[in-house]
Amino acid sequence: MHRIGFFVCRGHDALDLAGPLSAFSQVATAAGHSPYDLHVISQAGGSLLGNAGLPIETKPIGRRPFDTVIFVGGDIAPMQEPENIAAARKLSARAARVASVCTGAFLLAEAGLLDEVKATTHWRYAAQLQSRFPRVKVEGDSIYIADGRIWTSAGIASGIDLALAMIEKDMGPETSRTVSRLLVVPYRRPGGQSQFSAMSQMDPESDRIRIALNFAREHLTEALPVERLADAARLSPRQFGRAFRRETGETPAKAVERLRVEAARLRLQDGSEPIEQIALAVGFTDPERMRRAFVKLYGHPPQSIRRESRLIGSR
Repeated sequence: MHRIGFFVCRGHDALDLAGPLSAFSQVATAAGHSPYDLHVISQAGGSLLGNAGLPIETKPIGRRPFDTVIFVGGDIAPMQEPENIAAARKLSARAARVASVCTGAFLLAEAGLLDEVKATTHWRYAAQLQSRFPRVKVEGDSIYIADGRIWTSAGIASGIDLALAMIEKDMGPETSRTVSRLLVVPYRRPGGQSQFSAMSQMDPESDRIRIALNFAREHLTEALPVERLADAARLSPRQFGRAFRRETGETPAKAVERLRVEAARLRLQDGSEPIEQIALAVGFTDPERMRRAFVKLYGHPPQSIRRESRLIGSR
């Protein structure tokens, strides 16, 4: 049996624990058997109060090692307590796989486990993690990252994505896909996918601008001049351009480019389509134009993002 310990501190977040714990527990239903032996643990055991006021019973870490240890997020202050840092070091030294959900990355960092490691956390705390632990290679926009035996995930629900990725690695994609259906969640989002969609980042106030953005997303393969978007919003091009910049902070052309890059990135990560074909499929007139857009938004060309996605998936 593959022993998994979910390590919690006082002030833990209930969903940071329940999400991945539920995913692993559903493997028995999905596959008819399960290789996982699941334990909720803490430094001393006993009842621990979460940050939502819900207590949970935990077992002490004990002497027997765990194959995978997942450090659950929540309030950061308890993760700085010496006894929890010592427990994290002890558990991690004997585990083949070490992971964190959300702010659980701070406990890994306190224990020195993230030095020179690529890691992520909830977007709200990414800058704080980088500032406090400069040796950590923080990638605050990723849903989850696997760097060797160290896995880290972003906020709350992304712990489910991390668990599904582990299940896929351990038991294959079909079991992981079945678990996602049982949980009624999307099948594993790629780890490098942004914590935000382009639509949510722009977040316009008015229905007219939202309608125009939805129209653009549904017609990415077609020409989308400002006049066409303005017509979808039922505004004059002049009115539309002013309102769009005021509500989103960028021009319609830049927004369309962002939507196209996001669509291309998902296709790059999910399959093996030729890059030239992807460029045309999302509305770029040629691959070079798409390459420039990727470098501008992500700092890397499409080829690099595809290589990184395959590397993460192979771990």
